[in-house]
Amino acid sequence: MNQVKKPVSVKKVILRVLLYFVVLDVCVITLYPYFAMLCTALKDRSEIFASIALGKSTILPVNVMWSNFIDIWSRAPMARYLLNSILIAGGSTVIAMLCGIPAAYALARMKFKGQTIFLGFVIVSQMFAPVVLLIGIYKVMGAMGLTDSILGLIFINAAFNQAFTVWLLRGTFMGISAEMEQAATIDGCTRVQSMLRVLLPVAAPGIVTTLIFIFINAWNEYTVALCLISTDTLKPLTVGINTFNGYNMIEWQYLFAASIFAIIPVVILFMCIEKNLVSGLASGGVKG
Repeated sequence: MNQVKKPVSVKKVILRVLLYFVVLDVCVITLYPYFAMLCTALKDRSEIFASIALGKSTILPVNVMWSNFIDIWSRAPMARYLLNSILIAGGSTVIAMLCGIPAAYALARMKFKGQTIFLGFVIVSQMFAPVVLLIGIYKVMGAMGLTDSILGLIFINAAFNQAFTVWLLRGTFMGISAEMEQAATIDGCTRVQSMLRVLLPVAAPGIVTTLIFIFINAWNEYTVALCLISTDTLKPLTVGINTFNGYNMIEWQYLFAASIFAIIPVVILFMCIEKNLVSGLASGGVKG
């Protein structure tokens, strides 16, 4: 017998339309700044300053200048800035993960005196912004001879992302049953082997999520790099694009073109791991 389809209620239709409307508004509000940045990057300098002088600015460019994306590579060492940012973000991510995974595992699987107090300090350390500790950071880096160096920025970014790494991965490990590791131990694995062969593969979504957030935080870091780096060839991309922000004039078309290049690696990284992002955030959000 053919099943009779139940008519959809008007209330459900209205709610669904409202939901789509809200989602569309959020998407427009979120993506509009990037659209405006792209349009400005495609404008001629005369068009930008004419719109500022006349007070009548248009979003879409009258004359599309794709050459702006090529000119920035000759007007500034963009390739060097990009390489520096990759080294800083990648190096700090590796260090933070190498230190954070064992620490998170110990906090999730082992019990020791002062564990609650230690976790409290981990949370409190996240409340301090780098700008608050900037003077102390500069003195410490100077004493270690790491000012004006990429290695110094790698250590600083790894340190500031360490607490976040430990806290999120601890929640991920606590969401995984300890019986799996116990079974591996019965089969002859040591604690380290059970962690490497059993726990980490299961916790891969949470690890990938933590990795992407560390990388983005290190990639977007600006204040510490601005204060510590003085050599032009050692500047990361976030600081290097200030080349187009002159004393007398801001070259908006080049500044926005360079900014678009700065967000492309992060977008590509998000596209590669977006399948694991939601499940990783959920696994790291268990109570503990």
